[in-house]
Amino acid sequence: MKKIYSAPNITMVGLVKDVLDSHGTHTVIRNQFLSAATGELPPIECWPELWLIDDSRYEQCRQLVEEILRTDNIPTDPWQCPDCHEEIEGQFSQCWRCGASRPEPGEK
Repeated sequence: MKKIYSAPNITMVGLVKDVLDSHGTHTVIRNQFLSAATGELPPIECWPELWLIDDSRYEQCRQLVEEILRTDNIPTDPWQCPDCHEEIEGQFSQCWRCGASRPEPGEK
């Protein structure tokens, strides 16, 4: 077992776990409830940690984690819904009005 990711809050660790699990990787969260010990233990020692069960998939999973955490791939330009033509802010991937998905680049 190898540690693949750690963060100060369980939300980010859970997000990374869900993405890795959806790619067929088995992971486990450790220190999930250790935040109550912060102060008695150094804070970074209390962070939730995501551990990879299958060491042979470490490099593949490490690349996935890096992709998940990249911020330069988050769209910021507004887009127009292909179904109802509502203008949607760039950070959203679905239309708030009709639920249609954002078209892929080059798709109309």
